[in-house]
Parts: sequence; structure tokens; C-alpha cells
Amino acid sequence: MSDRSYEVDFGAEEPTGAELERLTRAGAGEVERAAEAALRPKGLGDFIGQPQVREQLSLVLAAAAARGKAPDHVLLSGPPGLGKTTLAMIIAHEMRSQIRITSGPAVQHAGDLAAILSSLEEGEVLFIDEIHRMARAAEEMLYVAMEDFRVDVIVGKGPGATAIPLELPAFTLVGATTRSGLLPAPLRDRFGFTGHLDFYTVADLQTVLVRSARMLGMEASETGLQEIASRSRGTPRIANRLLRRVRDWAQVRGTGVVDLSAARSALEVYEVDERGLDRLDRAVLSTLCARFAGGPVGLSTLAVSVAEEPETVEEVAEPFLVREGLISRTPRGRVATADGWAHLGLTPPDGTLGF
Repeated sequence: MSDRSYEVDFGAEEPTGAELERLTRAGAGEVERAAEAALRPKGLGDFIGQPQVREQLSLVLAAAAARGKAPDHVLLSGPPGLGKTTLAMIIAHEMRSQIRITSGPAVQHAGDLAAILSSLEEGEVLFIDEIHRMARAAEEMLYVAMEDFRVDVIVGKGPGATAIPLELPAFTLVGATTRSGLLPAPLRDRFGFTGHLDFYTVADLQTVLVRSARMLGMEASETGLQEIASRSRGTPRIANRLLRRVRDWAQVRGTGVVDLSAARSALEVYEVDERGLDRLDRAVLSTLCARFAGGPVGLSTLAVSVAEEPETVEEVAEPFLVREGLISRTPRGRVATADGWAHLGLTPPDGTLGF
């Protein structure tokens, strides 16, 4: 299997403003992906969590191997940070084939996709991350490539243009998306297997952290890892990120052991509370309760009050707060729930929870 190679320095480092902002974000940049590469499992047997998807995928791959053919195309959906890229690499590993990696935003023209497809080899895996963001022209070319293993290359312009069919070797497309509802039905229907990844339990995250701590060569206690897992928003990427930051605190200010005391002290420094809320989450919730008496309040007004863009509040803070049952979206605006008031240690005014 061909994989990206990274040089990663796992030494302790000082937190920056950007680090504080992104510590509980499920997305990942290039540096984050480099850190993940060192911890990524190679086979389905090492993949933790998602038992249904793992079992279904193992059947698909085993059956394809028994037939000696490439597996059906695979669509993986779910929130960021749950392991879609890892599963794509595992598929290639289990098939003992190469993997080609690209992303939807990078494929903006049909010619871009044609160049990628024409260079594939027999049995190779093509992984397209954020596949719902591909250009429409490229999507339409992908329909034929997935179904008939062929692309039509247009030569010339205008009335004299000619379509030359180019045969492709059998390959497996693995698409990943965080917003499956944005995929056109013709594209979605061409995937032979669709797996949806759900948020992890604290127990599964703790198992992930035990493996990560062992691979990073750090000494950690069960209670320390459990504390980190409980604040990780059900997301392995966030759990591993918090583990590295707690490790830094333990090396610089503690005993070098990731224990309960180190986990609580480090996450207090990084402003991640016991339910996984960060600075922005608490700012939204406290502003909603303290300044607007629990709401309802419009998104734009709420965003201005916390000095953020409406898109940031709606896409970064609100999904987790709503999932945790701390706020609710109503036709009249955002409102704080009883659980939200209780999390801040506040008592709601009479009549404010009648939404």
C-alpha cells in the first residue's frame, strides 16, 4: 500500500492562540494530518469503534477478494474526525493495492478528473475526500467512470468536437463526505456500499487513547485517559489531539505521567471543560443565558455578541451545543435549555423554558 509519509516531531511545544482556538475542532490541517498518520491503524482488525461499519466492510472486502475482483465503490459519510480517511487507507491495505488521494475542492474541471482516472492501475483505490464539493462537470464524468470504467475525452471545440472513449482499469472509488445530503442522487446510487460513521462512546475513545499512548511511548493512567476521552466530543481526532497536549503539560509542569491530575490541569489551561466545551462554546451559551435571558435570539445577534461571524457560530459551536442538549434551535431563534442553564450553574428565570 502506498501511503503519505510525514516527518513528525512529538516534542512538547508551547500553545499558540491558533492552537487554543482549534483544539476541539474536528477538522484537520496538514500538520494535524501528519500527527494522525503516525497513529493511524493499518488493518480493519486494528480499527477501533464503528462495529457495524467495520463488520459490513469486512464482508464486502472478503467477498471481493474471494472473487478476485475489485470491491464495489464505497461511500463513507459522517462528521469530521471519525476515521473516514483511515478506513479508505485500510481498504487499500486489505486489498493489497495502491491508493490515490485527492479531494472534491481540488477537482474543479472534468480534465482534472480525467487525468487522475487515466493514470489509475488495475485494482487501485481512488479516495476523494469531501466528494460533495466536486464540480458538476467532474461529477458527470465520474458517473460513467464508476459504472462502465470509461471516460469520454472531448477533442476539439464546437461542432467539430469529438468524444474519444478511454477505457479504464477496474478500480474502487472511496468517497468521503460530511454532508451526504448534498450528493446528487445519481452519484450516491452508484456506490455499492454506504457506511455512516457515528460519534464514539467514551469507552471506545479510551481504547483509542490507550493504543495512541502506547504508540507514542508515553506513560498514562486509566483515569487520566478516561478523563481525556470524556472531554473529546465523541471524536477520535480530538481525543488524540487532547492527549498530545496533556502529554506536553505532564512533561513541562507535571511528573511526565498522563494521569488524572495532569489531564484536569492541562485541559483547564486549554479551556476545555468537563463536557468538552471550549471558549467559544461557553461564550455562546453564557451570552445566550446571561445577556438574553435564555433566548430566543437570532443567529446574527448572537454572533455579534460573542464577536464572531454568524457562520462560525452556526457551523463550529452550535452543532455540538445542540447535540449535547445545551441549546435548541427554534423558529424564533436560539434558546438555552434547562441543561444549558444547569451546566453554567445558573437558574433560569421563571417562564424562560416554555419554548
